[in-house]
Amino acid sequence: MNNADLIIATLKANGVTRGFGIPSGNVLPLMEAMRQGGVEFVLTAHEGSAGFAADVTGRITGAPGLCIATLGPGATNLATGVGGAFLDRSPMIAITCNLNTDQLGRRIQMWIDHHALFKPITKATLKLKPGCVAETVTQATALALSEPKGPVHLDLPEDVALAATNEGFAPPAQPGKLAAAPDAALARAAELIAAAKRPIAILGATTMRVADPQMLRNVIERHNLPFATTTMAKGMIDEDHPLSLGCIERACRQVQRKFLRSADLIVGLGYDTVEVEYEAWIGDRPLLQIDIEPVDVAPSVKLVHQVSGDFDASLARLNAVPAAANQWNAAMLAEHRRSFHAALRPAAKSFTAHAAIDAVRRALPREGLFAFDVGAHTHQIASQWHAHAPKTFHITNGWSSMGFGLPGAIAAKLARPEAPVVCLLGDGCFQMTCGEVATAKRLNIALPIVVLDDRWLALIKVKQIRRQFPLYGTELQAEAYRAPPAHYFGVPALAANSPDALEAAVKAALAATGPTVIEAVVDSEHYIDTVYD
Repeated sequence: MNNADLIIATLKANGVTRGFGIPSGNVLPLMEAMRQGGVEFVLTAHEGSAGFAADVTGRITGAPGLCIATLGPGATNLATGVGGAFLDRSPMIAITCNLNTDQLGRRIQMWIDHHALFKPITKATLKLKPGCVAETVTQATALALSEPKGPVHLDLPEDVALAATNEGFAPPAQPGKLAAAPDAALARAAELIAAAKRPIAILGATTMRVADPQMLRNVIERHNLPFATTTMAKGMIDEDHPLSLGCIERACRQVQRKFLRSADLIVGLGYDTVEVEYEAWIGDRPLLQIDIEPVDVAPSVKLVHQVSGDFDASLARLNAVPAAANQWNAAMLAEHRRSFHAALRPAAKSFTAHAAIDAVRRALPREGLFAFDVGAHTHQIASQWHAHAPKTFHITNGWSSMGFGLPGAIAAKLARPEAPVVCLLGDGCFQMTCGEVATAKRLNIALPIVVLDDRWLALIKVKQIRRQFPLYGTELQAEAYRAPPAHYFGVPALAANSPDALEAAVKAALAATGPTVIEAVVDSEHYIDTVYD
């Protein structure tokens, strides 16, 4: 056994079943260890995609996602996906395969300091050295899985990978556990909730990682808390729930802000300000924060109390205190939902972006998984889409990098092969990651890839208009629309120019034996009113 074999065996013992990446000569020893060790290597078109795919794998499976790159440009490409896992709190092991040990630090082709590169965007960056390989990999795994979860970088010189070893296997990683919040802090939180007449809970990204989502729902129902969510927390409680208010700080955000400011207490449940800072929307409403660590707020925020500690333990305690009552009623909340969703769908005679999103939602079964990308459509989807179950709604919001949607959808389908999965992305994002269409074909997965084609970087176009700048540098295609080619990289491509046609195309693609690209030519002019209101 060599050290590469030991690395893979250690990762496999900790639940890692596949890794994503692009090879070079330096990567080959690790790839061969994966082949022999039963950990699948998935070739992607770009290392950034490998990072995004590993991120989503970590979210869905609970084991660290694995991504692999060579030195230099491979590492810098990988860094985009690793940074996403860092700010979105996804467990990940990122391995860079480097030069031989005696060449490190020299002015040699492709060499850079990987540890300096990854230090700001990982929980730790560690060197793999002979004699302590299993220990280091296990340490990295435990750290990646400890709250707040995130990526850990490992640097593997080729001579270390190839060196024979008699090092023993390490026991499975034991993630660190946060201490429970003090009883007095939780008791005070319960008092504040009980005293409030119009409390509103905001579920944030930390809720994505609860051990039992039903415990979160129980807190909401026990204390009759109307709840809104940040983008990444959608689906942690079914959004058809009568207490659901929808997503905040995306499309039609002013509608949501007005309603939130009618509360007399905002309860941040697992609210991570990396998605959106409180001062952007909370106004002068008092804040009760319950999360894993102290909240980051501006002095303008009226923080009346916070509870910091193990989030599952805090939820359990809130489920044990007497149920609170307040003045909210079902009719009031239902009317808000109705008016909010009406505002998201302005009338139009054309095939709008919001109509396309609704068509995709109708085509995807309730239990299906959905991954999408970053742009104007992100705002519209976050507010408009109804998510019905945990870990079915995947986007990057802390990092917010274009290029996430397609590799994220591929990873979701690999992690949950029995579940229907749909990818939806803008034309700008598709231009960035269209090479991953070939990855989906190679994997032979049924995956509808819906491209909203409006011929602009629409979010930046809207911002230019709002700031009274001329439209410049944001048009993707000036010529008249032409139907897509018969295929991209051998993947069938077709046009869908109406809601009915799009819905039918997505349903057919879900039943296909491989991926399908569906170009929906949409009118996105309503973004000026809905997305950046």
